[in-house]
Amino acid sequence: MVSDAGALALPKETVLARLGAYVALTKPRIVELLLVTTVPTMVVAAGGWPATATVVATVAGGTLAAGGANAANMYLDRDIDAIMRRTAHRPLVTGAVSAKAALSFAVVLEVAAFVLLWAAVNPLSAGLALVAALFYVLVYTLLLKRSSKQNIVIGGAAGAVPVLVGWAAVRGNLGWAPVVLFALVFLWTPPHFWALAIRYRDDYAAAQVPMMPVVDSFRRTAGQILAYAWATVGASVAFGLVAHMHWLYWAGAAASGAGFVFLAARLYRAPAPPVAMKVFHWSITYLSLLFVVMALDVLVR
Repeated sequence: MVSDAGALALPKETVLARLGAYVALTKPRIVELLLVTTVPTMVVAAGGWPATATVVATVAGGTLAAGGANAANMYLDRDIDAIMRRTAHRPLVTGAVSAKAALSFAVVLEVAAFVLLWAAVNPLSAGLALVAALFYVLVYTLLLKRSSKQNIVIGGAAGAVPVLVGWAAVRGNLGWAPVVLFALVFLWTPPHFWALAIRYRDDYAAAQVPMMPVVDSFRRTAGQILAYAWATVGASVAFGLVAHMHWLYWAGAAASGAGFVFLAARLYRAPAPPVAMKVFHWSITYLSLLFVVMALDVLVR
């Protein structure tokens, strides 16, 4: 005879699948990229390795805040996610998580993030993380994404806030160095995302989302990608000067920046999806390398 407890217990596979669906709501790969910019910023702000407890609390709070914003984004975009092949596997489309549960999950994550950062780090970092989440959900997802080809240009500001959170977590204030880093990530976001949008232009067109490759030619989009790539590299130079970085940073910034501009120029000469994906993948490598060498430049002095 099977006991009542055994009858009510869910199979292990079902529990794991449910947990996996909730993790997918947070868009882990995007969260990972945001954290790549946060920790090195903390190292620069501290002039060395910060207090480990502060790093752990900031990373945990940032993960919760970004995850909550991404879950809210999936809740609001579930209709167009069902149309686009790239997003058709998402939990709200497949039914793995209900819309009500996803929204509740997003709110819980944001509240937890704010409380954790306020209590374990400082009020400024908590406030910045909350502002970033609200901006991403309300300004980008609700206001701009379906109405303007400049959606990712303006909305991308939310993804640049983690550097401010990281700096504030260590210093308790802001300054020119984190502002320039904010500008760098802000300028990096459009070429990163437009390159992906070139690859999935038909998806965005079907969902009536006016990403630049949908409403403009590939050539014009590629021109904008090249311009923003140059601007991003320019911001990396400005940061090096403002933050008084040393040779390791300058070498890494020069090498990774040259690769970014080279591929963007190649896309401009031959604006096609395969080349665009090379720009997309290198843009991730570029940002990761830049922030890694930024931290190493401080740690090995």
